[in-house]
Amino acid sequence: MSCTPAPIDATQTPEWAALATHQKEMADGFTLKEEFAKDAQRVEKFSFDMDDLHFDLSKNLIDQKTVDLLCGLARAVKLEERRDAMYAGEHINTTEDRAVLHTALRRPASDKGKFVVDGQDTVADVHEVLDRMYAFANKVRSGEWKGVSGKHIEHVVSIGIGGSDLGPVMVYEALRPLADAGIDCRYVSNIDPNDMAEKVKGLDPETTLCIIVSKTFTTLETLTNAREARTWMLQSLRAAGAIDGSAEQDADAIRKHFVAVSTALDLVADFGIDPENAFGFWNWVGGRYSVDSAVGLSLIIAFGPERFQEFLAGFHDMDHYFKNTPLEKNVVALMGLMNVWYVNFWGMGSHAVLPYNQYLHRFPAYLQQLTMESNGKSVRWDGTPVTSATGEVFWGEAGTNGQHAFYQLIHQGTRAIPADFIAFVNTPNPTKDDGQDVHELFLGNFLAQTKALAFGKTADEVRAEGTAEWMVPARVFDGNRPTTSIFGCELTPHALGELIALYEHITFVEGTVWGLDSYDQWGVELGKQLAKQITPAFHDDEALAQQDASTQALIAYYRAHRR
Repeated sequence: MSCTPAPIDATQTPEWAALATHQKEMADGFTLKEEFAKDAQRVEKFSFDMDDLHFDLSKNLIDQKTVDLLCGLARAVKLEERRDAMYAGEHINTTEDRAVLHTALRRPASDKGKFVVDGQDTVADVHEVLDRMYAFANKVRSGEWKGVSGKHIEHVVSIGIGGSDLGPVMVYEALRPLADAGIDCRYVSNIDPNDMAEKVKGLDPETTLCIIVSKTFTTLETLTNAREARTWMLQSLRAAGAIDGSAEQDADAIRKHFVAVSTALDLVADFGIDPENAFGFWNWVGGRYSVDSAVGLSLIIAFGPERFQEFLAGFHDMDHYFKNTPLEKNVVALMGLMNVWYVNFWGMGSHAVLPYNQYLHRFPAYLQQLTMESNGKSVRWDGTPVTSATGEVFWGEAGTNGQHAFYQLIHQGTRAIPADFIAFVNTPNPTKDDGQDVHELFLGNFLAQTKALAFGKTADEVRAEGTAEWMVPARVFDGNRPTTSIFGCELTPHALGELIALYEHITFVEGTVWGLDSYDQWGVELGKQLAKQITPAFHDDEALAQQDASTQALIAYYRAHRR
């Protein structure tokens, strides 16, 4: 059992009470328009720079008193001490009695011997696996690694689910312009057969490498898809005449076309994969925090070891910043604390992440797991009930697509929704349309949205445009909708690593205030257990009889309509 101290009940602290009073005062008359008008230093006061990224928090519902009170709350719940305990390898994952060491995944090799946790030199362990992955990736990228018929690898199919899929997919899409080895990556996660069918469509099995990503090599969805991929591979290779169907050639084909990210070497070998081509990670790496571990093998193949090292350096730089910057100047801590401010004191239950960069179109989906699997809980880390609302619904879409989908709700809906807008100054695809820089047009939308959300449009301004009086209310924008702007120079591997680590630590900050173990995920287990019980009921009347009335009726519908 972990010896982690019981969480401090934030709601019983003087700081919480002071924030509640402060919110009531602000709700009676605080407007961003007035705050900007009376404080010429507001933007400077609430802007921060962290290496590749620039942050503007000035369009949030905060003033200096808010910041001071939130930092006071952070100290009251001992945020800094818990942060340091995490970095030191203490077992802050209480329900699994584990250290939480995703930050060790990006420590430099020079830290070997300096970070021993539970008897293990974590940095040495990490770099031993990294070195093996780099060597393997270089063989694939150079063409030294060949398929069973002697052809170079041109396609990688990575098979995982949850953190073993969402992270690699997001990063691959984000850094796609840097894929320089002529190797295309596809990702399979859904157990729905349609996913596998579409992902292997058009692939040449002789030039395809499959990566099975499952730490335990027992994940139902991943192993089902892995077996399906193995069947596809062998049948396709036989049809192409690359193998003759003998057991010996089948085994050789699996060894040359399948590798694993797993620590269960016996199960890897049973599948037919050479354990030498299995790359492991550790129980102190949660799935949603694992993209910078062996889970990212497909990324090293696509982008190369040097770029993956830049990616890890971005994470590490953000880790260092979060650990060593005072709370009042620490944009990571402040963004996490502002989320608490909106959830618990303003009653705002969702949070939009709106990247104005098409390459980041999978970033909101990635954050959904990171944030909601971490903090979607109603029990604190000592097993006691929570004492306040916890978690937010994270969602979003790339701009400008979102503007024509759901921005209406953000601008004029009855629910205020805090939003993070993310953009980059430079694009890898500059172009002009009739003399207009299209990227500047795009960024104009990025800037316009946060301005409109902050300052709105009054009835008098609408009337001044000649709008009929009966239509004026429909064209009024209240404003005062909170946003954070994150502006980077360029979407590089380093900047992306910083961006991911930013939200990892934001999630940690929120979880600490709420007293949550942000690193377990028991809520996903019950559905898995029930699925194993229910599946036989499609064909077994005895199993069907054990189900509830609704499940029985739905299975009856299935049986009646199954072709």
